[in-house]
Amino acid sequence: QVQLVESGGGLVQPGGFLRLSCAASGSIFSFAAMGWYRQAPGKQRELVARIFRSGATNYADSVKGRFTISRDNAKTTMYLQMNSLKPEDTAVYYCNVVTQSTQSSYWGQGTQVTVSS
Repeated sequence: QVQLVESGGGLVQPGGFLRLSCAASGSIFSFAAMGWYRQAPGKQRELVARIFRSGATNYADSVKGRFTISRDNAKTTMYLQMNSLKPEDTAVYYCNVVTQSTQSSYWGQGTQVTVSS
């Protein structure tokens, strides 16, 4: 069982920035992939960014150039640096990991990000 604890959400003005954190139990190298997803009201959950065990990353087109996913191996923590935030980035952001051994998927509880003036 993997435990994920997210933090860092909040209210920010358009053009502002936030950094989300996801603390995971277990070694980061036991995960095939770690990622951030988001779900806005009335919409399906969508991939925002993902980082693979190799260190490779991929991003949704809507956040490329504004968001950066990273991880701290020593702290088993993943981050999402979000810059130049837009109102359409408003959503609940979820941390996700997929284990290397069983390809099991685990989710965090979610953290609200609201971009509004």
